[in-house]
Amino acid sequence: MEYFCYHRDRPGSVTLREELLEEHWSYMDGYAKELIARGPTFAEDGETPTGSVHIVDLPDPAAARAFAFDEPNYQAGAYRDVLLRRWRNLLGRTMWDFPGGRTGGNRYLVLGLGSGEAADLVVPPDRDELIAYGPLLSDDGVTWLGTAVLLRAPAPDTARAVLTPERYADIEVHDWEFGGRR
Repeated sequence: MEYFCYHRDRPGSVTLREELLEEHWSYMDGYAKELIARGPTFAEDGETPTGSVHIVDLPDPAAARAFAFDEPNYQAGAYRDVLLRRWRNLLGRTMWDFPGGRTGGNRYLVLGLGSGEAADLVVPPDRDELIAYGPLLSDDGVTWLGTAVLLRAPAPDTARAVLTPERYADIEVHDWEFGGRR
């Protein structure tokens, strides 16, 4: 089962996150085979971290909750909250298979929080700019709750346009970059 996990930073936690960086990476190294995508989000300045995205394939909801809540930054209080949802990998690949590679261009996390009928369940035509794409689902994997996308785009507005605006209660766009050890 695939899960989308977004840890949002608590204001003022940058120093704590820096102190725990190696511990965080070591924790994630334990999930190397299960990770589909990972990486930090940033404020508009492009430097201040605002959160951490992990898309992971785990056996069940209990394993996903353990993954999200045993994470060292979460345990130390660096995160304000956690969005943890079932997810479906419509691209069928990991971020390491992204044809555009780790660098070059602007990369974004686009979160569409759903309202009503499911939307954007078909991968857009320009899939070469998509790093990860799929629906956010209820715990049982049946009910559509939104869409999570990692992509390369020229600007935030272009990134936002990957989703059908009127089908979402809210669409968030965050600067994002590939995570993990270099």
